[in-house]
Amino acid sequence: MTIMFSDVRGFTTISESFKHDPQGLTKLMNRFLTPLTNAILARKGTIDKYMGDAIMAFWNAPLDDKEHQLNACNAALDMLERIEELNKIREVEAEESGIAFIPINVGVGLNTGTCVVGNMGSDLRFDYSVLGDTVNLASRLEGQTKEYGFSIIVGSRTAMAIKEKFAILELDFIMVKGKKEPEVIYAVAGREDTAHSERFQKLRNLTIEMLACYRSRDWEGALSAIERGRKTDVAHSLENLFDMYEERLHAYQADPPPPDWNGAFQLLKK
Repeated sequence: MTIMFSDVRGFTTISESFKHDPQGLTKLMNRFLTPLTNAILARKGTIDKYMGDAIMAFWNAPLDDKEHQLNACNAALDMLERIEELNKIREVEAEESGIAFIPINVGVGLNTGTCVVGNMGSDLRFDYSVLGDTVNLASRLEGQTKEYGFSIIVGSRTAMAIKEKFAILELDFIMVKGKKEPEVIYAVAGREDTAHSERFQKLRNLTIEMLACYRSRDWEGALSAIERGRKTDVAHSLENLFDMYEERLHAYQADPPPPDWNGAFQLLKK
């Protein structure tokens, strides 16, 4: 199955602006949850549950879906497009009413693997839901979107299944909190047209060079690649990634990892 977790970035700030208007916050939540739900359902997804401003969904159950990875990634990109449309409408409304406009930004985590799916809960109440390590990792990946600066982050099994149809960018080799096995993670930056664009190829080449130096313990080479990358016209898209690796590289210069280091980075945050 392919599992999705999506969450609104900075929702606390948005909800705080409605502290004297809870009905207004409810209306806003319905406005963004509806198009996101429609995007998931249109791509054969199953909504598991809503958790405040977050959505959990999955593919390949209860009905078989041989293209569940592709459908999940298409749904994630559709969700971003629909949020962008909603933000444009809300910006006009805010300007007309003279209130501050706070855009809605969504982070999405996707992961593919074996799960247990079915009716779960207590003797008195249960839900049709999904459990497993695959689900846990999908949730962790969603949480990392704000750290890496990309709206959609996927696990390696999802990435390998969609790589011919989408623009994927390798980000890191990580050990998430609570897990013992590392995972290569990727960003989904767009569909096939994006993958063939000159701009995406620049992004891809920059990250490949930086990661190659980083994993071979060439800290200076990795920092040099970042410095050159910051001078390019695609630097803005990699700003969070560059900042994160720069901090990590300086730390490794001062205190190198052990000789048997495999390139994996232990995440301390969920």
